[in-house]
Amino acid sequence: MLTLNYAPSLFPGINITTPKTQGIKYAGSKLKLLPHIISLLDGLEVQTIFDGFAGTTRVSQAFAQLGYKITLSDISDWSYVLGVCYLQNQNSPSYYNELIEHLNSIKGRDGWFTKHYGGMVGDDDSAIQKDGSKKPWQIHNTRKLDAIRDAIDDLELSEVERAVALTSLLLAMDVVDSTLGHFTSYLKKWSFRSFKDMRLQVPNLFVNDKDNIVIKDDIFNANKIVEADFAYFDPPYGSNNEKMPPSRIRYASYYHLWTTIIKNDKPELFGRAMRRKDSSDRVAASVFEEFRKDESGNYIAVNSIDKLIENANVRYVALSYSSGGRAISEQLNTVLTKHGKLIKTIELDYRKNVMADMKWTNEWLKDTQEPNREFIFLIEK
Repeated sequence: MLTLNYAPSLFPGINITTPKTQGIKYAGSKLKLLPHIISLLDGLEVQTIFDGFAGTTRVSQAFAQLGYKITLSDISDWSYVLGVCYLQNQNSPSYYNELIEHLNSIKGRDGWFTKHYGGMVGDDDSAIQKDGSKKPWQIHNTRKLDAIRDAIDDLELSEVERAVALTSLLLAMDVVDSTLGHFTSYLKKWSFRSFKDMRLQVPNLFVNDKDNIVIKDDIFNANKIVEADFAYFDPPYGSNNEKMPPSRIRYASYYHLWTTIIKNDKPELFGRAMRRKDSSDRVAASVFEEFRKDESGNYIAVNSIDKLIENANVRYVALSYSSGGRAISEQLNTVLTKHGKLIKTIELDYRKNVMADMKWTNEWLKDTQEPNREFIFLIEK
């Protein structure tokens, strides 16, 4: 049965009933924008959707529950697992009760995660350890993490069952962390939630009646093989500050611990936050974060959007763009109108918590210098 709820839109006056979705804390989450993203399909003949930068998969979850067939893609291991869990499950949630209860019954033990990420409580709830480091979780929860994570690998599970177990583990650890929502730094004092005992629960699953496809690959590779009626692209734009080096904050750095939990590969670590060594690369993980220009004076990030839209095998493309992104508005506007007709632009103002306007021409350009603005462009190719 489709479970609907009122999505807590940032923007008063937009009262669209949306399916209930679930995910980990994530800087790029589109939870509060879902009503606006869903509204893009009003009046369009769409049956199949491609979510090209799936992240926590909330957008895909919503569209799937509305009856669309979904193909989702992302480069990260944890996004792939979330996609399999939510978008390929065809069992009742109760089917997984026995599995989750078995994992909860496993006794915790000291292991790799406890050694590197488990901390003791000091005076006045201090999270600073004897060696001066801070940790994202208290030791009673990392001990459970160590035991449960290895147990999942030892069980003979189908791909969907394994994804459900791992998703349950991510969600459980997400609600007992002592962070600001990412894993590049940790709090000096333990958060209130970190004292709670981690306990797995069956994710908020729904029964998929479509054969949804989940891809883990570079977006340009996925774009070559996916055919759909509608594509939603939300690239990981970098900062506009050209003095800032390109970063991998969205995936490899901010969420490195989710990657490690999924892979359970016990990687080499570095730095005070004990990040995966493979997240230290200062070369942009995505060309959409690249601030430099090519030999013709065009921004590489805009060239990448150009290529992305050109090669999309769809009739409609929806593109999210932040005013803090690398793309430069005039060049971006040229790209948006190059491959089809710009039929709708929604401008969102985070600072005032309102939908600033519905733009029908290129008048959106004058507002790109304003901070905290997000634009969603709808193009008919």
